[in-house]
Parts: sequence; structure tokens; C-alpha cells
Amino acid sequence: MMSLTFATFDLSPELSSETSIPLHLVSPAQAQETLSQLGGAAQAWAQVNGFAAKFGQVLVLPDSSGALQAALVGTGSDKERSRARFALGAARAKLPGGVYHLVSSLSGDARKQEYLGWLLAGYRFDRYAKNPCPKAQLAPPQEPGLAQELEKIAAAEALTRDLINTPSSDMGPAELEAAARRLADAFGAQMSVIKGQDLLDQNFPMIHAVGRASSRAPRLIDLHWGDAGPKLTLVGKGVCFDTGGLNLKPGSSMGLMKKDMGGAAMVLGLAQMIMSLDVPVQLRVLIPAVENSVSGNAFRPGDILTARNGLTVEVNNTDAEGRLVLADALALADEEKPDLVLSMATLTGAARVALGSDLAPFYSDDDAHVAALSQAATRIADPVWRMPFHAPYEAMIEPGIADLDNAPAGGFAGSITAALFLRRFVAQSSYMHFDIYGWNPKPAPARPKGGVGQGARAVLEALPEMLGF
Repeated sequence: MMSLTFATFDLSPELSSETSIPLHLVSPAQAQETLSQLGGAAQAWAQVNGFAAKFGQVLVLPDSSGALQAALVGTGSDKERSRARFALGAARAKLPGGVYHLVSSLSGDARKQEYLGWLLAGYRFDRYAKNPCPKAQLAPPQEPGLAQELEKIAAAEALTRDLINTPSSDMGPAELEAAARRLADAFGAQMSVIKGQDLLDQNFPMIHAVGRASSRAPRLIDLHWGDAGPKLTLVGKGVCFDTGGLNLKPGSSMGLMKKDMGGAAMVLGLAQMIMSLDVPVQLRVLIPAVENSVSGNAFRPGDILTARNGLTVEVNNTDAEGRLVLADALALADEEKPDLVLSMATLTGAARVALGSDLAPFYSDDDAHVAALSQAATRIADPVWRMPFHAPYEAMIEPGIADLDNAPAGGFAGSITAALFLRRFVAQSSYMHFDIYGWNPKPAPARPKGGVGQGARAVLEALPEMLGF
């Protein structure tokens, strides 16, 4: 798994502006002024090299001896910046080796965003093949505590990416449990696990039904941390591989199913952020970890299952298994009546059709929570979009033969009906649900192709306002 050395600044105690290289972050409007301050030779060099401060564009400035004197990175226009995010992240791999210090007029959230982008651009998944990290290093921000805060956020994002990127051969329910246990041990959290037949004995019938066909036992992971403050429960879908069950997926749809535990990876990353930053909440993390496989005892289309809270569910598609395992975990979460229950899941293709791979849809009935989260997401460049718990669609998930239908016919509003299904299992608590993708199909600044966090940083930023601490 990834080493934390890829998510740190250069913290050399002897580092100073005299011993590091100035790295100027400039917009197109600032470029000429910055170059004029650096002298005529710099202006001429920039003109020869066509430097226009486009997003992520890098210009290296030599001194009279040919040594590296300074470097410039363009932020591009406001439109470019809003589309691509993380200009420093885009530039990191283009810079020659050395230790740089940032020179920029940016302040506040925009400045933090660029430093974080630098750290995130250092991520490499090198468990199976060497993937060299960029050699350029950046001096930490001078604001007290900011470097440590950003490093902790980047390290938690790296955990999420690592878990998603690891193939299912090495990331089954047992390995996901081991990852959660390492996290619990690192921060003094308590953790318990219910698995196999014990799931039936302790009334988690739908987790057991979905996972029973696999040779790798299904389980429910339950982590607790903190003994003061508002109660926050995170629930993450941990389907470590999804064949579709008896409603078998075609091969083209199965290729990325190692990422179907992306919700679990997200909540573990968010939990690491919360614990490492000592956020004043009572945290609980619930992960139903299963593999949806095919064997003689697999659950079947047409089966009717009874969930933990007593609701009956007609199974009309075994490939809509995520909402089944989440339902039992959400029912358990609701029994404790926390201040907020928040679920994350790679739940529906409909969400991707609606919003694409980069924008994380979320559902909430609490307008104050929605406003806090939406504003936080904009501030820190972690985009989310509210989707509706549209009450008129409730009838679509009511089959008549049972209380609920796990896969309504027709295909309309698939993400909404899945969210409505989950909401039926949270009756006593405020509820928020994310239908995330968890995967970057193409490389982007600070976000390489592969597993990626979505919404966790926005939630972290919004928690003080949402939970009132």
C-alpha cells in the first residue's frame, strides 16, 4: 500500500527562502507583472517559450549560469480553474527535482486548495508495479498547523484510493476488515465484527443473504471512536466484488467491480480524517462487507427477504444487492438515534448517467445540512450535487407482494428510487446518502486514473455547521 512519504511536504528544518526555489503561481492577468519583477531576461525567456499562464503551464527560469532560479505555474482563467482544479497538482510532475517554496497572492481556501492539490498529486499506487513519485518537493505553508492538517487529509484520501485500487483477490471481506482494524488500532477506536452464520443469529438477514454464496464469509464491521460530542454514524457499502449474482453481469460490466466497495473505502477515509484531526464527535462506522457471488445457495430473483427492522423486500434483481446489505446496517445505525446517519455507496449506474463520474450526488431532507454541505464543497473544490427524495416515486418501490422492491421495473429514476429504498430504514435520525462512483476514468490534476474519494472532504468541512460544534 502507499507510503505516507508521498503525502507530505518537505519539512527540512534548515529550509528557508534562501535555500529553496521560488515557485510563482500566477494567473494570466498577473503574468506580465511577475515577469517584469523577475527582470528582462525572464520576460524574454517567457516570450520565447510561449508562457501565457495557462492552467498548469510550467515555465522554468534559469539564472545566468544556467542553474534553476525560479519557476512559474499558470492558474489559467477562472473558467479553466473551476473546471480542472488544483493548478499546482497539475504542475507537480512537470517540475524538475528540487525543493520549492510557493509565491502566490492566493489566500484562504484557494491557497489551501493548491497546497492540498500538490499533496494529492504525489499519490502513487505502487503495490504491484513501481510508479515513481515526482521529484519536486514543496515547503510547507507557514500558517500554524495547516501543513499537518492538509497532510492528514491527503493521507486519508490515499487510504480511500488504495482500498479501491486493490483488486478483489487482495481486497475481500476479510481484507477490508483488516484495513478497518488497522485504522481502529491506529487511533484507539473500538471495533467488533459479526460474520457468517452469526449474522443470521444476530438479525442481519439481508447481509447474510447477499454474501452467503461466496467462499469468503460476509460480515458486518462496527467501529466506535470518541466519547463526547454529537453522534455521527457513517455507513459504507462494502461489496468487495459484484458478479451480479444469479442476474449475472456481462463481462464488460464486471471489469470494474473491484470498486464496488468504494462506499466502504470512502467512509474509512472520512473516518481517518475525523480521527486524525480529532473532530469532536462520537463516531461510528458500519460496513457490511460481502462478495456477491454465484453458487447453489445464492439468493434468487423472486425471493422475499425480511430485513433487520422487519420490512419485507422482494428481490427482483440480485444485481441490486448494495441496497440490501446497506438496509440492515442502516437499521442498526438508526436504533442508536445518532444526530446524523450518512451512507456512501457505489449504488447505481443511474447516478452516473445523471451526473457523470466527477460529480457526487447526495440526498438529504434537511435543507440546513444541504446548504452547509453545498457551500463547503464549493469552498474546497470537492463537488457534490443535491438530488431529491421525490415522494411521488415511493410507489415505485412498493411491489404489493412485499413491503419493498429492490429493483423497480422500468428503469426510471434509478438513483432516486434506490435512495428512497434506503431512507425506509432510517426512521429516527437525520439521514444523508451519497450515490458515488469512486473512480476516475481519465487522469486529472491531482486525481490519477483509478480510485478516488468523492464528497468526504466536503463532509469534513461541513460537519461543524451540520452538527453544531
